[in-house]
Amino acid sequence: MPTEIFDVEKFVEMSASAKYCSVKRLEGIVKLKLRTPNKLYTLKVEPLNAEETIKKLKCEIQEL
Repeated sequence: MPTEIFDVEKFVEMSASAKYCSVKRLEGIVKLKLRTPNKLYTLKVEPLNAEETIKKLKCEIQEL
């Protein structure tokens, strides 16, 4: 079961141990899905803030 994270800084910090991050762009929101060895974490951000958050991530980025 995925766990939703609400803190962007915590999400970026966890990306150091992740395999990859999937980016799913929807109508009014962008979902970031972080796959770690044990769990899947999700973060929902506004499209305006998404690019700056994606640049901070320390893992491979996969666009869906």
